[in-house]
Amino acid sequence: MSQFDYIITGGGAAGLSLAYHLDQAGLHDRQVLVIEQDAKQRNDRTWCFWEVGTGPFEPLVARSWKQLWFHGGRYSERITIEPYHYKMIQGGDFYRFMHDWMATRPNITRLQGRVERIAEVPGGVAVQVDGQEFRGNWAFNSIYRPAPRPPGHTYWLQHFKGWVITTSHPVFDPGAATFMDFRVEQQNDVRFVYVLPYDERTALVEYTLFSPELAPQEAYDTGLKRYISQQLGVESYAIQHVEYGVIPMTDIPFQRRPSPHVMNIGTAGGMTKASTGYTFQRIQRQSAQIAASLRYTGQPFYPESPLSRHAWMDSVLLHVLDQGLEQGCIFFEQLFSRNAPQRVLRFLDEETTLLEEFALMATVNVFAFLCASWNVVRHRAQGKLASMLAASRT
Repeated sequence: MSQFDYIITGGGAAGLSLAYHLDQAGLHDRQVLVIEQDAKQRNDRTWCFWEVGTGPFEPLVARSWKQLWFHGGRYSERITIEPYHYKMIQGGDFYRFMHDWMATRPNITRLQGRVERIAEVPGGVAVQVDGQEFRGNWAFNSIYRPAPRPPGHTYWLQHFKGWVITTSHPVFDPGAATFMDFRVEQQNDVRFVYVLPYDERTALVEYTLFSPELAPQEAYDTGLKRYISQQLGVESYAIQHVEYGVIPMTDIPFQRRPSPHVMNIGTAGGMTKASTGYTFQRIQRQSAQIAASLRYTGQPFYPESPLSRHAWMDSVLLHVLDQGLEQGCIFFEQLFSRNAPQRVLRFLDEETTLLEEFALMATVNVFAFLCASWNVVRHRAQGKLASMLAASRT
C-alpha cells in the first residue's frame, strides 16, 4: 500500500504519541503510516513530567513522587507538590507499549527506513523513503533539524548524562525525587543534578547542563562521580545503565507549517519548552489538539495565538542566562524559595494567569529581566532592519 490518510515521519515520542491520539479520537478508519529510521527498543531516555490525576500513559509510569527536593546555595527543602505528582516514564517501556499496541491496529502501518524527502503534490504530500514513494493527505514530521539562527534569538542546549546506580546499603529516599540540586560547580553556565530514586539502593542520577555548547564526555562523568561522592556520600556503587541526551533550548521560531499539507510536531514543531527543556506533556497536548482538529474540521491546524507571553518570558530568561545578567542557580532558587511550588509548576506549564505571573516575576531579579526584555526587543528590531536592507539590495 502506498496511499495513506496520514504519514508520520519519526518514531520517537512525538510520532508515536500522535498515532495513539489519532486512535483515541476515534479516527480508526484512517490509514496511518509511521516511518522510523531505527526501530526504537532500548531504554535510551527517561521522560519526566508533573500532572494532576492520571494521564493517557499512566500504566507506563515507572515511578511517581508527590514530594521533591530542591537544593540551592542557601535554600534546601523537601517540598510537597500535591495535587501534582512528578512522574517518570522510561523510553524502553514506552516504545514496547506503542509497538505492541500498533500491532493490534490494522489501520496503522510501520515502516523502517530513512526519510529522504517530503514534498507537496496535488491534494497532499509525497514522502520518499529509501527511494520508494508514499502518498498521503497529510504529513506530520517529527524529525528535528536545527534551524538558522536569526539575530535577536538565543540558542542554548540542555545536555545531560545519567547513571542508574545501585549501592550496597540504603542511600536514597524513595518518597521524594530531587528536582534540582545546584550544589555543583556552575562554571559560568547552569549545572545541576536530579535524582530519581527507584528504591533505597537504586536511583537514576543525572548531571544536567544548560549552555550554548556541549561538554566533553569526561566532564559529565567527572560531575557524576563528584556528586555521588560529595553529596550522596557514596564511594562504592555499580552502574547499571547509562543514558545521554541533548535537547535544544531556543527561542528561534519553529516553522509549524512548512508547506500546505505538512505539519511539524514534537521538538521539530517547537514543543520543547525553551526555558526548561520539558517536552513530553507538551507533545501530548499538541497530539490531542491535532487529533481533535482532524476529527472535527478535517485538517490538523488548530487555532494558535500569534503572540504568546509565555514564549516571550522564555526568550527573556534565555537572554538573561546567555548574557550573564543573572545566574541560573540563583533564578531557580528565588523562584522556588519565594513561591508556592504548585504555582511554580503551573507557571512552567504555562497555565498561570497574568496576575500570577507578575507576582512570580516580582520575586526574582526584576532589574535583570527588564534589561533583558529591552535587549531582546532591540536586537530583534535591528535584525529585522538588517534583513529588510539586505532584501532591498537584492
